Amino acid sequence: MIDPGPPSVDAELLAEPRLVVEPGAAARVSAIAGPVLLQLGYRLVRVRISGEAGCTVQIMAERPDGSMQIEDCEAVSRALSPVLDIADPIDRAYRLEISSPGIDRPLVRRSDFERHRGHLARIEMAAAHHGRKRFRGTIDGIDGDAVRLVRDDVTEGEDKEILLAINDIAEAKLVLTDALIAESMRRGKNAERELKRNLGLAPPLAPHAATHSSKSRPPKKQAPTNTKQHRLAAERARRGDTDTD
Repeated sequence: MIDPGPPSVDAELLAEPRLVVEPGAAARVSAIAGPVLLQLGYRLVRVRISGEAGCTVQIMAERPDGSMQIEDCEAVSRALSPVLDIADPIDRAYRLEISSPGIDRPLVRRSDFERHRGHLARIEMAAAHHGRKRFRGTIDGIDGDAVRLVRDDVTEGEDKEILLAINDIAEAKLVLTDALIAESMRRGKNAERELKRNLGLAPPLAPHAATHSSKSRPPKKQAPTNTKQHRLAAERARRGDTDTD
């Protein structure tokens, strides 16, 4: 039997479970949508059911690298709509909406908190932690099964740095900042370049493009050979002398 080797990074990210999940009818939808998305190569981020302007079922999804284009949303909608029609998890008419997580995205997996370390987030706990449920601060990575948060909403007598158990988080979301927007734009450009390379559409390197980081230097001029002999010949020519055998 051939050993398939270790799973790829994308496969590991696809299989990573969500730790922040939704209750009620949204949970029924997520139980149906999650496996379908997984087969298509996407991850479920969040399901939200809204009663405004009728009923809307919003499903957030993403690729393992966090990207999600319009074409991806259309593909997910085509695959998921008939499955939801058959399963019928909502007891009334609804409009299905597939979307990307957005820049100020929800954080639902360990990798979400790790990937966005250094960015500002709002976190709401399912149960009170040190007398409060809502926190805001900079994500400082994962410590065991908890998120380390450096708070910017502390009052006198409160700890600036806290640990919040991921399993007790009801909702976590990034706060839109200039730094977050700049990073999102960089990732978008990198994803676009990668897609073009995969499709063979990436432009060729310019003829003068260097293949390494150091600048090329022009070759040094070679010193003339027999320099002393040339100087003596020039001096004899200046005096009008001629060589004799």
